[in-house]
Amino acid sequence: MTGHIRTVPVPDWVRAELDDWLAAAAIDRGRLFRRVNKVRRTWGDGMTVKAVWHIVKESARRIGVAKSAPHDLRRTCARFCHASGGELEQIQFLLGHVSVQTTDLPWLQAADSISR
Repeated sequence: MTGHIRTVPVPDWVRAELDDWLAAAAIDRGRLFRRVNKVRRTWGDGMTVKAVWHIVKESARRIGVAKSAPHDLRRTCARFCHASGGELEQIQFLLGHVSVQTTDLPWLQAADSISR
């Protein structure tokens, strides 16, 4: 995933929260999410994949989800979009897939049986 730039549609309230974070952390370029040290100052230019995985696992544990991984969030987002009537091309863009064939996977079709 290194080098890929993703465009992620977010509600206005999420954008407002991100703007607040960027201002508080004095981030004006680069990656949005950074490490925060013990004195609550940002450092470095991003987060490792392992750090993101740990945050997702810990957050899932807090809400009672026993097994999860960061990629589960992508699949869940795609399934919700599909179940809500999103077109395959929209989901392709959302996931950052170059080919629509990559997006048209059996797990996406499973959303049909879940939503019925």
